[in-house]
Amino acid sequence: QPGDSKGNRKSHFEANAPHASPMPPFCLSDSQYLTCRMQNCTEANRHRPFPGYIDPDSLIVQDDYVFVQLTSAGRPHYYVSYRRNAFAQMKLPKYALPKDMHVISTDENQVFAAVQEWNQNDTYNLYISDTRGVYFTLALENVQSSRGPEGNVMIDLYEVAGIKGMFLANKKIDNQVKTFITYNKGRDWRLLQAPDTDLRGDPVHCLLPYCSLHLHLKVSENPYTSGIIASRDTAPSIIVASGNIGSELSDSDISMFVSSDAGNTWRQIFEEEHSVLYLDQGGVLVAMKHTSLPIRHLWLSFDEGRSWSKYSFTSIPLFVDGVLGEPGEETLIMTVFGHFSHRSEWQLVKVDYKSIFDRRCAEEDYRPWQLHSQGEACIMGAKRIYKKRKSERKCMQGKYAGAMESEPCVCTEADFDCDYGYERHSNGQCLPAFWFNPSSLSKDCSVGQSYLNSTGYRKVVSNNCTDGVREQYTAKPQKCPGKAPRGLRIVTSDGKLTAEQGHNVTLMVQLEE
Repeated sequence: QPGDSKGNRKSHFEANAPHASPMPPFCLSDSQYLTCRMQNCTEANRHRPFPGYIDPDSLIVQDDYVFVQLTSAGRPHYYVSYRRNAFAQMKLPKYALPKDMHVISTDENQVFAAVQEWNQNDTYNLYISDTRGVYFTLALENVQSSRGPEGNVMIDLYEVAGIKGMFLANKKIDNQVKTFITYNKGRDWRLLQAPDTDLRGDPVHCLLPYCSLHLHLKVSENPYTSGIIASRDTAPSIIVASGNIGSELSDSDISMFVSSDAGNTWRQIFEEEHSVLYLDQGGVLVAMKHTSLPIRHLWLSFDEGRSWSKYSFTSIPLFVDGVLGEPGEETLIMTVFGHFSHRSEWQLVKVDYKSIFDRRCAEEDYRPWQLHSQGEACIMGAKRIYKKRKSERKCMQGKYAGAMESEPCVCTEADFDCDYGYERHSNGQCLPAFWFNPSSLSKDCSVGQSYLNSTGYRKVVSNNCTDGVREQYTAKPQKCPGKAPRGLRIVTSDGKLTAEQGHNVTLMVQLEE
């Protein structure tokens, strides 16, 4: 963790803590969560932020959050600390019975968690929290999962780089896996529109919701190979992925697709899987075929994947093991490494594309492009306009400038999700769930304190909208209500129930609350 004003860095770790138990097994091997200053981590200077023991290997320290797990009576319980404050138990909807949880993201002061419930085997439910990471609401059910090479759980959820609040997820419906997209952190999801034409220009007959585009969302764990889906912060509208068109995601008949408008429309670019590298802020896309055979050609696109040119990068065919882009904002250099035969040493081939361009881009080489979702320009409470290089201009972009303009939108109901304990009904309203009593929040606080009286809605975290219905939908602080006295007892100071005439008696009044 970063240091304080004096440069002291803090270390967070689990320590094995065997302890006795009155029930078999009589010796439990639990852990404790400990912290200390790295400069002075002696036994005497260690702190225990979580009272008691935790499950081994359950500690997660990520951004402003610390997570631990504690299993009791065979059921796991999850706790969170926000900004290193006291731990609180994470609250899922009352009907949820989790058996496994994975923290997926803690970006922008919010927790995305994948929770496997008692009746799930290969799927997880996706939950999203309030800022403190305590109260969770359901974002998407039955998200597909798989096991990685080392047995680790991999959730089919992909956060699109460069566009806040945009995710892709593979959801299982009636034993079919389908790809969905959200632009507002899981409040609304929809299927992907398939391309209008295939690679040969023939029309694709694919009608929503019966047919759509489905994508493989696994990211490569090998830093030297591109994953089967890719996006970049410096090219916020471009997404490249492998997948198929049809009623469900398939492991056969895989093609490559590109979107240059942030997932609204897609084009087929190859009929086989390729690794795709982004150069010059997405101004150049480099594609290399996934194959076990040696190759000597790669493909280049200068217009966001609309057209591709074939280039030779070696005179002798190479078994490609990986490809890397040079670091830096203005790079047009890539390195291909592999071997000429299974018995030869590694070969490195450096390819520099700078000579392709004879000049840097000027202002007139760009056009404005507005981020949208099926025509709706207000995304996460703001309208954002980016600069895109005109497709016919062949110039080097260099440093990325980000959004050209950003303007907040007026808040509408679409900028708010249902609060904890509320569910969205068919008319769009957030109403209390069958298991939730809204007045229970006021019962849990003491006289003199205040609580947030929910309207049933909470603003999507990191949404930038202003005015409109914001005041109407925002929870209001209210004083905790007074409570009727309970447990009234009146006794005398000497404990007697009778008093003699002419003597003073001191009465003591006791109340539980």
